[in-house]
Amino acid sequence: MKNKTVLVTGGAGYIGSHACVELLQAGYKVVVVDNLSNSKPESLSRVQQITGKTLTFYQADIRDKPALTEIFAKESPSAVIHFAGLKAVGESCAQPFLYYHNNVYGTLVLTEVMNNANVKQLIFSSSATVYGESSSPQYSEDFPLGAINPYGRSKAMIEDILRDLSAADKLNPTEFPWKIALLRYFNPIGAHESGMIGEDPNGIPNNLMPYVAQVAIGKLTQLSVFGDDYPTRDGTGIRDYIHVVDLVKGHIKAIAVLDSDKYATGGCNAYNLGAGRGYSVLEIINAFEKVTGKTINYKISPRRSGDLAECFANPELALKELNWKVEKNLDDMVADTWNWQTKNPQGYV
Repeated sequence: MKNKTVLVTGGAGYIGSHACVELLQAGYKVVVVDNLSNSKPESLSRVQQITGKTLTFYQADIRDKPALTEIFAKESPSAVIHFAGLKAVGESCAQPFLYYHNNVYGTLVLTEVMNNANVKQLIFSSSATVYGESSSPQYSEDFPLGAINPYGRSKAMIEDILRDLSAADKLNPTEFPWKIALLRYFNPIGAHESGMIGEDPNGIPNNLMPYVAQVAIGKLTQLSVFGDDYPTRDGTGIRDYIHVVDLVKGHIKAIAVLDSDKYATGGCNAYNLGAGRGYSVLEIINAFEKVTGKTINYKISPRRSGDLAECFANPELALKELNWKVEKNLDDMVADTWNWQTKNPQGYV
């Protein structure tokens, strides 16, 4: 819907900044709320350079109810895409309170402000970490949930809260029912093809692809591969990697579906956003070496507790209901990551 205003929490971050590009290019007005705890305002400057369009930015924390209330009153958004949240599994185990306070309490404040403003269209950035262990490596939305770390549990708690908000509409029918899409990401990697925005983690990267990229460019000396004795095709763990641009296009599709007759009376549904196939750690390394011509220095380390041998999405529901599927392959993901890394060896500094 042209000229519709979308409020993006965490919009200066890795996935959020790419979403802002797609929203602006699709004709939406964009308002970003970000506390900059794990992001840089430079990303938003570059979003505007890429698109030739402007957005509105507020440096604010989603836990700050007066600030959020004022922003909603001033900007009158029609929908919210909620990316704001801490996302490092290891850190969540060391500092669980931080994760529950930021992610869960932050979402409670956000949804309360949305409710008061009658803005009840929400796309939530969830995660495949909400799933428990399964006898099948391919995860469907109806699989049992059973997150095994505080980060995943914070996402699962938020999903529960949002389902409860939607269910309450059935008991108390309202003119403005909640319309919610829970998008469960698998492993976003890559960067915008311009090389102007990408993943710029603070400190040592937690995720595989930025770590590989930083080894390739010489910022880090060696990659640890955790386990080479899994029951997989090469012994290393297999995950579903998805290009970040494909991922954020799923959010644009979700906005359109929330606007459609399917959600006329409200609802809350989960959708996997993944490629539907997995790549092993060694396959990622080999692809990076092929695309970049660089040798990736790595060592085999012991398995990490809690890591699954194999995990990838069943993306059929997203194709059926959101008309969404991935378009980019592993070589695209690697090439775009390397383009970003070489143009920005120190990130946004």
